[in-house]
Amino acid sequence: MKKIVFLMVGSLLLFSGAFAQRSIVVTNNTDIERKAEMVEVKTNALKVDFQTKSYILKNDKGEEIAYQLITDRKKTQTIIFQVNIKAKSSSVYKLSEGTPAIVKPKTSARFVPERKDDFAWENDLAGYRMYGPALANDNPSNGVDLWLKSTPELVVDKRYLDELKNGLSYHVDRGEGLDCYAVGHTLGAGGIAPYVSDSLWIGNHYDSYKVLGNGPLRSVFTLVYDSVKIGNNVYKQTITITTNAGSMLNKAVVIFEGKKQKMKLAAGITLHDSKGSIDENAAKGIIAYAEDAVSSAKLPSGRNYIGVYTPAKVPEIIKKNNHALILSNYKTGKEFTYYFGGGWSKWGYPTDADWFKALRNFSEITKSPLKVTVK
Repeated sequence: MKKIVFLMVGSLLLFSGAFAQRSIVVTNNTDIERKAEMVEVKTNALKVDFQTKSYILKNDKGEEIAYQLITDRKKTQTIIFQVNIKAKSSSVYKLSEGTPAIVKPKTSARFVPERKDDFAWENDLAGYRMYGPALANDNPSNGVDLWLKSTPELVVDKRYLDELKNGLSYHVDRGEGLDCYAVGHTLGAGGIAPYVSDSLWIGNHYDSYKVLGNGPLRSVFTLVYDSVKIGNNVYKQTITITTNAGSMLNKAVVIFEGKKQKMKLAAGITLHDSKGSIDENAAKGIIAYAEDAVSSAKLPSGRNYIGVYTPAKVPEIIKKNNHALILSNYKTGKEFTYYFGGGWSKWGYPTDADWFKALRNFSEITKSPLKVTVK
């Protein structure tokens, strides 16, 4: 029940008088159909009280829509929910009093002490992990590991249990996906590092973490790296990652604190044997990569995909140290936002071209958010 607490806030007591139903109009002004996209509405705009009442959200077909209630650092309440809006059209969602159905979680994020302090997270499209202090002697990086999945179900906990307790390796596909992605001391599937003096300064394991929200539709957490070496200087790195249900990429907000110096940040993808296919576009701020997925038993498992998108001005895309990198100018102490993630040919993206197109679309829709109006 803990994962659905956002939906069950307040009592079930109803007004004796009539409730003024709220209509939320969501408009897509782009030429791209928006599928399973998350929208946000501040509760003060809805003028409803989630502390004392519960509400049901329905689409224009009368079907109930799951939503999550979140609160930011400024204590502002917002509801988030997924929408499907055709190109150049609008849909109406209606909020009325009632008891919402229990929502099956589509995202999760947690510290994994039983597997050497991994921090793992997932949504309905893919799973990920980054490496913690217990791996200090193994030369880990601050890179991202990708776990392929072919089910909307949450699989991370099951895979750890099967690997550690039941002796069933998660490097083998047992019908719902596998971990066949190698990270080593690289940026892996979309990690980020400073780029200074023509050098890529890849970090090590994170030192601490904090879970800021855990599902069902959005999970948010922060990882802190206390000692990131950049030349002769040491910096503190904080990265806050948000995963949304239905989103092909995670959102990351990064801050480096320390001595001010001229710096670029490199969001990157490990090219492994460099035999994969790459689609890059500096003007759109994207790198998309596709390569063969191979299990630990050397069995072919389709194609795995990686993508990075940087909404800031992108000076250049380069190849360096067997990475494809998007370089962006950065000022110490400032927030920097980028997006990263991965996918699989057996789950939503049958061909390389499908992944490349989806990433180009992602960059376009991120620049053109859906318009939300409350009536």
